[in-house]
Amino acid sequence: MDSELAVDAVGVTKTFGSLCAVDDVTVKVEAGEVYGVLGPNGAGKTTFLRMLFGLVRPDSGTIRIFDRSWAADGVATLDGVAGFIESPAFYPYLTGRQNLEGLGLLDGGVRRDRVDEILELVDLTDRAGDAVGGYSYGMRQRLGVAASLIREPRLLVLDEPANGLDPAGIRDMRALVRRLAARGLTVLLSSHHMDEVEEICDNVTIMRQGGVAFHGAIAELRAMAPDPGYALSTTADDRALEIAAATPGIAAVHGPGTGLVVTGPAHEVSSYVSALVRAEVRLLAFTPTRTPLEQLFFMLTDTDPQEAEAA
Repeated sequence: MDSELAVDAVGVTKTFGSLCAVDDVTVKVEAGEVYGVLGPNGAGKTTFLRMLFGLVRPDSGTIRIFDRSWAADGVATLDGVAGFIESPAFYPYLTGRQNLEGLGLLDGGVRRDRVDEILELVDLTDRAGDAVGGYSYGMRQRLGVAASLIREPRLLVLDEPANGLDPAGIRDMRALVRRLAARGLTVLLSSHHMDEVEEICDNVTIMRQGGVAFHGAIAELRAMAPDPGYALSTTADDRALEIAAATPGIAAVHGPGTGLVVTGPAHEVSSYVSALVRAEVRLLAFTPTRTPLEQLFFMLTDTDPQEAEAA
């Protein structure tokens, strides 16, 4: 991996009246990595990305992109940088190809084979001749990535690229980011869902109310994660609680509805289930609740899981 920093933001702060949207945030993104900025809605992620693009001026702190800054280099700071903030927009009556070709002309021209290459990369070749007005939301998000790639950037910035997508769309977006990273492109993306970035990001910054709740590698985050939890329903929940109390490493409580919630390391949970079977306590349901990283995310951001799911 190149040692050059694609993004070097130090002590960045931005306030809007009495609201501190970004509070002393430091983010360093190595060239060639996939970096995630995570946090619940309103945590300050989009404001931070707007400052990278020069759309918002920070009140204090410094931002350098490939060792260039807005104060010293002006718009040249964005040389080799592309992406979108919030949702990308296109002319709905033009085809996907025509939208890309038009954007290419505005940017000084683009080779036709480059458009073909980009459409193939984002899996839109078969729909390139269709009007964008007939595209699904996921297809428009991928077309937004395609539009960003026209400049052949070194750094791609994506604001909530999987927001609003169905499970298939999220899968496709993850696969696209992996393909881009495999080509050596640096990707900085924001999200409010931990599971969207767990498998694709090298490092993350988790924001909470404008500040930093965690900064480091995904591997470090996994080491901090609590034991996994499981929703358990049995034919004799009281007996299941007694067996849990006698099983080292296992904690079990009554769930918010019916049944129990069991937590503990995977090996101990397996032993606990075996003990239930031996005691002739039949399992009616046994399903994971949240992933350990997802639970840690809620803990770090003081987010109500039910509110997050509703968002």
